[in-house]
Amino acid sequence: MFRPLHIRPICRPVRSLPPPSSPSLVAPAATLSCTSRPRHGPLAASLGHAQTRGKKTITRVKLADLPQGPIRPQAPEAIDPAQHEPPYPTLLLQVRQNINKFPNCVLLTRVGGFYEMYFEHAVEIAPLLSIKLASKKTNAGPAGFPFFQLDRFLKILVQDLNRFVAIADEFPNDASDKIKSGGLMHDRKVTRVITPGTLIDENFIDPYANNYVMAIHISSDVEAIPHNANTLALHHFKLGLAWLDLSTGHFLTQQADLNSLPSILSRIAPREVVLNQSLQSRKDHALFSILAQDQCLTTYATPAALDDISHWTPFLEAEVPESARESFTPLEVGAGCLVLSYVTDRLQGMTMKLQPPLRYEALYTMSIDKNSLRALEIKETIRDGVLRGSLFHAIRRTTTKGGTRLLNQWLSAPSTSLDVINQRQNLVSIFMTAQDLQEAITSLLAHSHDSQRLVQKFVLGRGNADDLLALASTIMATEKAVTLLKTTVSQAPEDQITALQSLTLLLKRIEIEKPMDLAVRIKDAIDEEGLVQQHQVEDLETTQMMARVQTVAASEGTDGDLAAALPKSMEKRTVSLKGYYGEDNEVWVMKPTSSPALVKLHAELEALCEEKTRLTETLRDHYQAPTLKLRWTTHLGHHVHVKGKSAHMDLGNAKVLSASRSTRSFHVNEWTTLGQRLDHARFSIRREEQRVFQTLRELVIVNIVRLRRNAAVLDELDIVTSFARLATDQDLVRPRLNDSTCHTILSGRHPTVEGGLLSQGRSFVPNDCLVGAPAHGRLWLITGPNMAGKSTFLRQNALITILAQIGCYVPAAYAELGVVDAIFSRIGSADSLYHDQSTFMVEMLETAHILKHATPRSFVVIDEIGRGTTPEDGAAVSYACLHHLATVNKCRTLFATHFHSIADLAVADGLYDTDGGVVQMYCTDVAEDDRGGFVYVHKLRKGINYQSHALKVAGLSGLPERAITVAHRVLARPCESSIARGAEVAESL
Repeated sequence: MFRPLHIRPICRPVRSLPPPSSPSLVAPAATLSCTSRPRHGPLAASLGHAQTRGKKTITRVKLADLPQGPIRPQAPEAIDPAQHEPPYPTLLLQVRQNINKFPNCVLLTRVGGFYEMYFEHAVEIAPLLSIKLASKKTNAGPAGFPFFQLDRFLKILVQDLNRFVAIADEFPNDASDKIKSGGLMHDRKVTRVITPGTLIDENFIDPYANNYVMAIHISSDVEAIPHNANTLALHHFKLGLAWLDLSTGHFLTQQADLNSLPSILSRIAPREVVLNQSLQSRKDHALFSILAQDQCLTTYATPAALDDISHWTPFLEAEVPESARESFTPLEVGAGCLVLSYVTDRLQGMTMKLQPPLRYEALYTMSIDKNSLRALEIKETIRDGVLRGSLFHAIRRTTTKGGTRLLNQWLSAPSTSLDVINQRQNLVSIFMTAQDLQEAITSLLAHSHDSQRLVQKFVLGRGNADDLLALASTIMATEKAVTLLKTTVSQAPEDQITALQSLTLLLKRIEIEKPMDLAVRIKDAIDEEGLVQQHQVEDLETTQMMARVQTVAASEGTDGDLAAALPKSMEKRTVSLKGYYGEDNEVWVMKPTSSPALVKLHAELEALCEEKTRLTETLRDHYQAPTLKLRWTTHLGHHVHVKGKSAHMDLGNAKVLSASRSTRSFHVNEWTTLGQRLDHARFSIRREEQRVFQTLRELVIVNIVRLRRNAAVLDELDIVTSFARLATDQDLVRPRLNDSTCHTILSGRHPTVEGGLLSQGRSFVPNDCLVGAPAHGRLWLITGPNMAGKSTFLRQNALITILAQIGCYVPAAYAELGVVDAIFSRIGSADSLYHDQSTFMVEMLETAHILKHATPRSFVVIDEIGRGTTPEDGAAVSYACLHHLATVNKCRTLFATHFHSIADLAVADGLYDTDGGVVQMYCTDVAEDDRGGFVYVHKLRKGINYQSHALKVAGLSGLPERAITVAHRVLARPCESSIARGAEVAESL
């Protein structure tokens, strides 16, 4: 930092001088003399100062030429910090430029075999990565790590700390660039900015979940809605959403309102949310409250000049048809432009080809709001937030990563289309019937790879030879699966024709001929054995480098500061392919027969190697040196090496390069010439291999649409075969779906709880659910003791509904369901201190959302409303909600409560009728024996249980006996309302 310069006047102010408008008291011809040291700058120049250094000068000026009045110091010149930077080396100047260009990112700069951080980044980030900051004389203070540990530290920075990371890689400078850069061997440019939402193929990316980045677009002419706005205002505020997964190429859009945004965020689970830069100053907007509640990582970006769907074409594998463009709303287009602009900026020039955008249609999927997704434990448990214990964990039997991701999507948004549901169920039934076919398809899927992400890597220019082989294996597995399935269709009996029509439709979506040509071409080109050998060498190099780094670091006491510990001479590769396998036995990734040019080049190389062998024998005979070898090293180039007794022979005119007691190295012209020809041959082969590899990559891009479509079919096959295994293992049945508003589930079981009980050697008690039919009531009011299974019954029927509408078989003896458009759940609440909301307030907000949005086709489960207030108020609110659901929403509802009085209110209002009223009463119970023992009766029966048996649960929990005795004494008192007791106390006061 530079402090501002304070310039004092050369002469003291003449305070007796009058203002300029007054007549001067000194004659105009008079002069004023000042003696001073020489000054520099504009002030000195204005005074006619002599620019002589080291001696005093006398300057004479006329008084009339001086400004009249008090002489004030002039403002200092503006100082450009960039012109006063310390004289850093060129490398550090490049680093500083990149830091300034990407101000919100941690900059990792490739320097030899390391990625390093400098300046303030090193000071801040090194402790977070547990690496030591190098102590050097400059304030640039590097801290770094070996290049092969990049993914490890990226995981910490990007995934764990939500940091943005800019990667600056090395690029060799040509002769002219070296001159411009002052002799710098490499230029370092940022090739990519990695953020949580723009992961591609990093090792730490979750293979079983999509990695979405979402843009939210709000019209600029709409006034901001305050964070405390009511639900109606939020419902009318429209916004555009666009989200994409850079690792798979999926691209979707949706128009929604602020009221539904929390549920959408829970369904999509974006890793990063992008907003327009103009919104950064509108923090009072309700949008920010929603994003904060969901703990979304928010980024701001300035959209590029994209304002129409036609501008999306360069980023898509195929142009959006004219007929489809009209379906996208302006808000969706704005969101799409924003997310594409943001991702393009992060990729720093990398090519991107996404799948054509799909509009998410809420009309064709079941809505599961944020609270229900959490309360029903669909993806993770409430208590611990982990996968184990969730519905997803209980039913997951998928083999592939892509199939697991698709299953996750299906659970978040089950279908409401009877055709889609029935087609999925038909496929499940085929694989349940044909066990051999199911096992064969599963085995083929196990030999496939994540082709969605493989293809996307090639689109982004990042695929390697291993990815090509993985893609070829997947294509061949697909071809074998198609053959098996076509044989099944052709040999099917007549009674399975209807089910097999779904399989035929699935097979029609696969195009295998051209992808198979690609797979054969890949297999014929790549030498798999050579690729394995190359990986062995790379692993050996990594191991050796790490061992050396740790040895040096330990000896110099630098702990984790690996970059500072390693000498420059050791930053290079410690083992080369040539050194490991021998000069004449290099590892080639491509087969010699993969192109005519490679056939010719390998023949030339073989001839040169034979010539080298002959030359070796000739030189051994000439020098009488049986240990003579022809070698090449970095320092000596092509030379002849001898050892042992041969090292003392007469070399004649040969030029000795190095010598020791037992070895000697020298030049021989014949070997130098031959060695250069060998180097050229090897270089030509490498170059031709790169050309063949690039050709294969281009063929992948040509087949991108077919490969992605085939991958989607494989994912669906994986799910339906897994459903078949699940149904067989857990005795599930095929549910019947229709357009009614009735639920008929006989002997239903909870898919998650049952598994937990079986693992403990216990059995699950099934229950029937006949809600919705006129004879059985639209709303079931369920009472009973604590821990007797009321909440389990509520959840299990909601989960059975979800399973049925994703096409899965369900845990029941029989199930017939009317398609549900939305599931609402109000089970369990907690304080929201961030939003200054009590438990009761949170409960009321969730309940209000249900009462406002549930339709006659919805399925609602509510557990114990009104617990956070007085019993009287709680019972009143609870009955009011029950009455609204039964008479206004008219939806299928399971309503559990401990307020037994609301059953009497339902009877009094005529909602309950033993012959088929809107509300029906069911309960669980406790069975007691003569010795005071008891067991829970989990089987539901008709009626009302007025006993909650809470003190029994308190005893089981280990509550002190004295406390339980007091509770029994209080419970034995005559029952009187708290209102009456309050009035009595008030009167006594």
